Amino acid sequence: MKKTNIKDLTVGNPMSLILGFALSLFWGMLFQQLYNIIDTAIVANFLGKEAYAGVGATGAINFLIMGFCMGVCNGFAIPVAQRFGARDFKSMRKFVTHAIILSVIFAAVMTVIVSLNCRQILIGMKTPMEALDYAYGYIIVIFLGIPVTYMYNLLSGIIRALGDSKHPVQFLIIASVVNIGLDLLFIVPLHMGIAGAALATVLSQLMSGIMCLVFIIRKIDILKLSKEDWKTDRSHFTILLNMGVPMGLQYSVTAIGSVILQTAINGLGIDAVTAVTTAQKVGMFFCIPFDALGSTMATYGGQNVGAKKLEHLQQGLVAAVKLGCAYALVGFLILYFFGRSFALIFLDPGDVACLDNAHLYLIINSAFYIPLALVNIVRFLIQGMGFSMFAVLAGVMELVGRTLIAIIFIPMFGFPAACFASPVAWILADAFLIPAYISVKNKLKRIFNGQVEIY
Repeated sequence: MKKTNIKDLTVGNPMSLILGFALSLFWGMLFQQLYNIIDTAIVANFLGKEAYAGVGATGAINFLIMGFCMGVCNGFAIPVAQRFGARDFKSMRKFVTHAIILSVIFAAVMTVIVSLNCRQILIGMKTPMEALDYAYGYIIVIFLGIPVTYMYNLLSGIIRALGDSKHPVQFLIIASVVNIGLDLLFIVPLHMGIAGAALATVLSQLMSGIMCLVFIIRKIDILKLSKEDWKTDRSHFTILLNMGVPMGLQYSVTAIGSVILQTAINGLGIDAVTAVTTAQKVGMFFCIPFDALGSTMATYGGQNVGAKKLEHLQQGLVAAVKLGCAYALVGFLILYFFGRSFALIFLDPGDVACLDNAHLYLIINSAFYIPLALVNIVRFLIQGMGFSMFAVLAGVMELVGRTLIAIIFIPMFGFPAACFASPVAWILADAFLIPAYISVKNKLKRIFNGQVEIY
């Protein structure tokens, strides 16, 4: 096998394995968020507050659709990780080809349906009229790029499933640098406006997807596909759909709660939208370690279940929780004392009301980072273990939490109530996920003791 960063996560010290894998993901996600901040700052500074709020108003619907794409691709990568852990490379390649076929179908159908209806969705979400055209101009281009989203997320997910978290990160960093350059080119000299910012995002993601494809073809011998690998098998389609669709729905169900919440916030006016957009941009930056741990645990869980190493899997969970809780405390302290300063990256110092609201949002959310850490770690671990449907149910719990806040408490208490929407959602999800993990682990223990295959 040619030299790559393919790594077996079923042997070795769990803390070292998880920390090493997660750190690679962290740097890539960090750079991507830095790009997002620069991207948003370019929009705010060159196109104005309405354009900035327009992009922010698309956040929930963007997450609803793109989250489904990412969730499906992550789910498709789980059987690949499990077969890699079991050293069944023939079946692993079958899963790769069948995942490609399904991704092409999903991408085509979603692009047509979503693109035709996105303006009506934005209107239904009560997007402020002064930001509506900006929101539509941005999101329609993003949605037309859905096939590119599938391409990158599927290929990078397959590479990570084999234990290589470094190369997808490197490709993402390169593409992000290009994205910033394209932003400036399209918006400043070419005057393409908000659509230019969206087009830059799509083109840079296409670049990262192409780099993943070239890397797989040139460097990963065990993924050299033959004509035999492309022969369709209903059982492989079934397994992939059982993994991918629930994970996609988990993102979408969670996002539906965000859409409902965003609609309630939109009703508070453009200043509230601006404050939340700002706080979420800063918060996403500080939540990168939780995202990295979650993605790590999906691969870790998949490989260890494939190798039938439940004790090693349990040790990994403990290590990840320790890492997540330690960072949660650090994140809260930083945002408590310096959150207002971070908000100034996007807001004018004279916009005192927006600054105060953004800082309040950051403080309240970061105070509940430990529940967020558990949501990411446990949910993705359960998914990696092969029980994706539990992710949907956890998403339902988050939906319930955000909907209650949006429908009942925001009309009563206004903006402060919106700050508690995500914390309530995380706590409700944890109340489901923790006992679900115990149940899943016991079920797998019974299966393995009986020497019964997972599939």
